[in-house]
Amino acid sequence: MLQTETCQRAEFGEGPETAVCRELFFQRCLWCGTPAYRRSSCRACGSRAFSRERGAGAGVVVRRNGHAQHNTWFVAMDEGFNLLCQVTGTAPVVVAVGARVTVVRGVDPLGEGLPVVELIHPATALERWW
Repeated sequence: MLQTETCQRAEFGEGPETAVCRELFFQRCLWCGTPAYRRSSCRACGSRAFSRERGAGAGVVVRRNGHAQHNTWFVAMDEGFNLLCQVTGTAPVVVAVGARVTVVRGVDPLGEGLPVVELIHPATALERWW
């Protein structure tokens, strides 16, 4: 299994054990140092040897993916890899290329879905990449 664990397990009251995912772990190739997220081999050298590192969880929106109602965007994380994320807490028209985001919820390595991010700093007209 890929080593991209992103959740800490915690118990809340009488309910079952649930995941609190506020950290984002990524992989770094042991041969060339290329960062990646949920890959089985390095995209630069093809190696399958990775170390797991904790990311800062911050990045910049680089482009939109799909329909606006899904609010999914590609985010360039500060560590150097791109990640498909879902933006929460704002309308899709507010999100722009160049906006700073932070991870709110990662994804359980065995689970489905996308990491969720929220806006830190909306892009101004001068910061937008178009």
